[in-house]
Amino acid sequence: MRRPIFLFFLIILLAIAAVFFTYPKFSQPFDWLSKKLPWKLGLDLVGGTHLIYEIDMSQVAGVDRDSVIAGLRDVIEKRVNLFGVAEPSIVTAKEGDSYRLIVELAGIKDVNEAVGQIGSTPLLEFYETATVGTSTQFIPTTLTGRYLKGAQIDFDQTTGSPQIALQFNDEGAKIFEDITARNVGKSLCVSIDRQIGDNDCATVQEKISGGRAQITGRFTPEEAKRIVSRFNAGALPAPINLISQQLVGASLGQESLKKAAYAGFIGTLAVMVFMVIYYRLHGIFASLALGIYIALTLAIFKLFSVTMSLSGIAGFILSIGMAVDANILIFERTKEEVKKGMVKISAIEEGFRRAWPSIRDSNVSTIITSLILYFFTTSFVKGFALTLLIGVLISMFSAITITRTLMRVFVKK
Repeated sequence: MRRPIFLFFLIILLAIAAVFFTYPKFSQPFDWLSKKLPWKLGLDLVGGTHLIYEIDMSQVAGVDRDSVIAGLRDVIEKRVNLFGVAEPSIVTAKEGDSYRLIVELAGIKDVNEAVGQIGSTPLLEFYETATVGTSTQFIPTTLTGRYLKGAQIDFDQTTGSPQIALQFNDEGAKIFEDITARNVGKSLCVSIDRQIGDNDCATVQEKISGGRAQITGRFTPEEAKRIVSRFNAGALPAPINLISQQLVGASLGQESLKKAAYAGFIGTLAVMVFMVIYYRLHGIFASLALGIYIALTLAIFKLFSVTMSLSGIAGFILSIGMAVDANILIFERTKEEVKKGMVKISAIEEGFRRAWPSIRDSNVSTIITSLILYFFTTSFVKGFALTLLIGVLISMFSAITITRTLMRVFVKK
């Protein structure tokens, strides 16, 4: 059998490049790439801001609450992305009858800035009116900012005063048409952040189709520009109230990172020592393959900008154990073939062939579990699931390709 020398040297070169790319002290040859693709660390490692908002659902019908929450999350995520936070975590939760919005902004140390940026997105609502005695009763409609497609500043051709022109999406246009149709001859009011002034109501002359509306009468040009930019960043479909804020210090995150890295190093070293003692030469191959696996996996994490958190590091460390497990299956099968009298190089090939179904089935079950965790859980568990998924996929390559290549090159017939 020809020894795959070329594949062996290719794997070694890839491993060396991965080490230089991932480890900062060795990254000078890849400095230009490291600046474009820096490590992305989660809130628990780099520090940042943790905010909890309560969502006011008092004016939202029960059947619409899921869509309102989804729209609110999308709007806040769009708003956060505009002020440059990499990989923000924005999740919703329900506690009893209370709906919560949890926002984690890694790297943002100014809590007031974060609160101001998120809270500056306005709440847009339309109200019908009804007269009770001498007072006017405002009745909320289903038309809110979640149906807004875009906004732009306009000016009245007669007075020159600024106006805000709104364009709703198809669903919002239909709702607006229905509202104006049933309010012909009556007043329709618009509010921003639930503030209704004297000039915020207008009499509907006729049914309005096409989904276009205007807000007039109370803006300076600067205010109009600011509101338009906020609307285009996303108008909130429901009001939110800040109930908790926390600043996670960078020093605490760095300490957590050091402890996680230390635990991973000690665990990996212990596994390598065990493999060398128990399997001797084969253990050396497994340890070398494990080191290459770690370098390649970390390089892929960095290359594809996977956000690393403590849970993500835990998933990666677990995948290291699974990578070794595959080697153990291979070596045990190989030992069985050697005991049967088969020559070593043939026993190795047979060992790989017999171990593959077990390796495949166990890894596929882990991959399915990781996918379920990633798509049906919150961000904390998602980080664990993602790194475990990537690690398992690479471990299959490591066990079947890297270990096999090493043994083919160095084991004599």
